[in-house]
Amino acid sequence: MDPLVSLAAASIALVGTHFALSHPLRAPLVARMGEGAFMGLYSLVAAACMVWMVFAFRAAPAGDLGAATGETGWIVSTVITLPALVLFLGSLWKNPALPNPGAAQMASRPPIGVFAVTRHPMMWGFALWALSHLVLWWSWRTTIVASAILLLALVGAHLQDRKKEALMGPAWAEWEAKTSFWPRWGRLSAAGGALWFAAIAAWLLVTWLHVPSGVGPAGLWRWLG
Repeated sequence: MDPLVSLAAASIALVGTHFALSHPLRAPLVARMGEGAFMGLYSLVAAACMVWMVFAFRAAPAGDLGAATGETGWIVSTVITLPALVLFLGSLWKNPALPNPGAAQMASRPPIGVFAVTRHPMMWGFALWALSHLVLWWSWRTTIVASAILLLALVGAHLQDRKKEALMGPAWAEWEAKTSFWPRWGRLSAAGGALWFAAIAAWLLVTWLHVPSGVGPAGLWRWLG
């Protein structure tokens, strides 16, 4: 099979199985298998799809579109990956959307940090990561993967609201009333200095790792050498 066709199929499989297992199939499978076994199945399916994507991605041509957006694309990509990391890292702390016995209590507190920006900081972090690669227009393999992640993040965030409304009832409704689906970018400063410091450190490391991985310099390293 052509590597790009294989990559597209793997990406569709990842998105499709995620949506199916997270929403229509979740309740009947949990009822039949139990929560623990279901999570094992969910993780196994996701891992299999991602391994398939990795092998197909590596086999597909690199740089076949030649960074068509040039320096402008690189500047935009470099800028938006930093808030992507701020949102993602901030989402790992006291996030009522994550599986947690104390989720209802977390949803009752005022939205602080990245949750003042959006109630889906993890999803928007992934979305910005996807956009940072799409704007480069560098290769078909990158475009396929980034498009899948963008769809998974934004449609997944919308579906997550519906699922949490059913699972958490008034607690999630209260959280929705206090927060925004669409990011309020002017509130990114509410993330706090410590989180921004951690995000900048991670940003420098992740973009530097593009060099030893063979992808080529990314972020500030493209200009710093």
